Amino acid sequence: MMARLKLSRAASFWLLATVLAFLLFAASAPSPLYVVYQARWHFSSLILTAIFGVYVLALLATLLITGRLSDHLGRRPVVLLALVVQIASMGAFIAARDVGMLFAARFLQGLGTGLATGALSAWLLDLQPPDHPGLGSLVVSVAPVAGLAAGALGSGLLVQYGPDPLHLVFALLCAVFALAVATMPLITDVAQRTPGWLQSMRPQISVPPAARSLFAASAPALIATWALAGLYLSLGPSLALSLLKSDSYLAGAGVIVALMGAVAVAATIVRATDAGVIVIRASLVLVVGVGITELSVAIGSAVGLYAGSVLAGLGFGPAFSAVVRSLTPLAPPDKRAGLLASIFIVVYLAFSVPALIAGVAVTHYDLRDTTYGYGIVVMALTALTAVALWRRRARSAPAV
Repeated sequence: MMARLKLSRAASFWLLATVLAFLLFAASAPSPLYVVYQARWHFSSLILTAIFGVYVLALLATLLITGRLSDHLGRRPVVLLALVVQIASMGAFIAARDVGMLFAARFLQGLGTGLATGALSAWLLDLQPPDHPGLGSLVVSVAPVAGLAAGALGSGLLVQYGPDPLHLVFALLCAVFALAVATMPLITDVAQRTPGWLQSMRPQISVPPAARSLFAASAPALIATWALAGLYLSLGPSLALSLLKSDSYLAGAGVIVALMGAVAVAATIVRATDAGVIVIRASLVLVVGVGITELSVAIGSAVGLYAGSVLAGLGFGPAFSAVVRSLTPLAPPDKRAGLLASIFIVVYLAFSVPALIAGVAVTHYDLRDTTYGYGIVVMALTALTAVALWRRRARSAPAV
């Protein structure tokens, strides 16, 4: 009876969107806890950043190897395996008694998120309503950042006010992922399976020919935006607490929520037809937001830090959403997972490598000096992106 029961296409779509959001909720849930772990186990900011980096590097390796797997085996088997690995990761967090267990938990979490990212995103595009052809791309770009913001806020609230802060959030996420496993058989998997699943696991970035030119032009925007997100998730809470001169875990999580919440809201609201114009304008907003953040750190203004973070998010969201929305229609259904995996490979490289470098820099310079240098690089790259896209549009405009 259960096997014959199926959810409607619309219900399946929104259930998958919720699962994707919870995967990224889980990704940011440990961030407010790092301050607690540091106080208990006395590890450095470099180790803290390395724990973050292990997650992203495991995710990247998994995306490179399995990013196209659901195009061959179907979406459901890959997502089910990913959810099982996520449950194991949450169990490792609950059992953690030292830094080594944190590394293991984050490694497992990276594997699970990497398995799920391409498959879930492609599944959403498969099931998007025919009368709303851009909805799948919008959800693919908004659900991750909404999950990151909610994870930081929810974890911060539980750490500040809930019982057993180091375990409760992970126990709740275990239950959520177990429920997701139970619902997977109810969702229709409409992907056409193709042979060659073993060959598809050769590590490579797979971008369909029709999307390659736009993918290359859009990569700098992906790098600039997600490099900023990497800084916030790895060192943002410590920076906020140093400016506030506070030990409030919720205040530390608030800076992540300010950025990623603004990203999610702006990506949902700003939906003009010309993606290139959106990216150019959003890049300029992002530069101003990061500039305000830098100035606020220099003068010690916590209010300015949060305001600059919100403004940066208002640029980040439309830029990222526009890139995803312009690229996804260029991939045929049997190449969707590969293209989406390639987008997320660029995203997570930008998310992790600069943050790891910042973690090393913090051991030689102080947190504020590291933030200045990081912000300047992000602003420069974002400005170059805007100029390059503007010149590209000018060259392609018809002569008058």
